[in-house]
Amino acid sequence: MLKKSTITIQVGLDENKVPESIEWTATDSTQDKMNKAKAMMVAFWDGADKTALRIDLWTKEMMVDEMADFFYQTFMTMADTYQRATPWTDQANDLRAFATDFYKKFEEKLKNQEQNQNH
Repeated sequence: MLKKSTITIQVGLDENKVPESIEWTATDSTQDKMNKAKAMMVAFWDGADKTALRIDLWTKEMMVDEMADFFYQTFMTMADTYQRATPWTDQANDLRAFATDFYKKFEEKLKNQEQNQNH
């Protein structure tokens, strides 16, 4: 018999349907309570239609610096996954280089923003 695992995601919405809370749990988790998150990205591949279906949500409390970290880490883990799933390490490394450049540009923007606020 095939073992199954269930992932449950609960999103609390305000009156304008903007996420206020994101919580999740998985049946294989050792935690007996819901885990809190400020953002989530879930992607499914529809092999029949050859399309990616995505759910991207973030709460009002998600700060811009946290979003930059989240994207950086997501790009890096996508590169790791791509490297494990294909023979093309060069493209995985391209994605890692992009992620690093992306984060450096964010840091520069943040630094420039802080300098402009101090003048």
